Amino acid sequence: MHEHYYPLPGGPVLILDTKTPFPPLQQALTEPNGLIAIGGDLTAKRLLAAYRQGIFPWFSPGEPILWWSPDPRMVLFPEALNISRSLRKVMQQQPFDIRFNTDFKRVIQACAATPRPGQPGTWITDDMIAAYHQLHLMGYAHSVEAWQDEQLVGGCYGVKIGRMFYGESMFHHASNASKVAFAHLVQWLNAQQVGMIDCQMHTPLLASFGAYEIPRDRFIAQLNTLVQYDVT
Repeated sequence: MHEHYYPLPGGPVLILDTKTPFPPLQQALTEPNGLIAIGGDLTAKRLLAAYRQGIFPWFSPGEPILWWSPDPRMVLFPEALNISRSLRKVMQQQPFDIRFNTDFKRVIQACAATPRPGQPGTWITDDMIAAYHQLHLMGYAHSVEAWQDEQLVGGCYGVKIGRMFYGESMFHHASNASKVAFAHLVQWLNAQQVGMIDCQMHTPLLASFGAYEIPRDRFIAQLNTLVQYDVT
């Protein structure tokens, strides 16, 4: 099979068709950090193959599908979850009804519609919403939701394969709603014996929960063990 590459300042990047497998992670560019392939599709088969190899899609509307595996990788080990004193006080007051997987599609749609500082649009396109909703129907994608007076006011979603979880996005329409939802998600994942949460990129919010960056080699080594628990 003849492979095609797209030239970039950081080096050539593999162009995927619907049958092209992902290249070895060693081919990921250092600039931009972790770009490993372009194109392909957003089928459940492709997405699951990507996550099993430590690769995720991230692109803007109008762009081709871009696939990434950055180095280092921001992760959170569930047993090391840090909940600040102020957030713990909020959780004790129980201002939200926390639910799991009751309205996945509304959660991802709300994540797509929420403005992000420094981002003119969203990377959660209609095709992405459809793709992750399919993963949800297959039992791989999960949402945790914060409800208040029967209104969805916050939440987050991600993909679970075996004992590995890949956090994707969160939103809030009420103060602390996404933080409380995320804390409950991590506690639930810990109870499910999930060993590592992929947070993809560094953010101050995730760092406040105890997430930190590890080398990609270490990330992949642990991922390879954790995804083996997938028996679906």
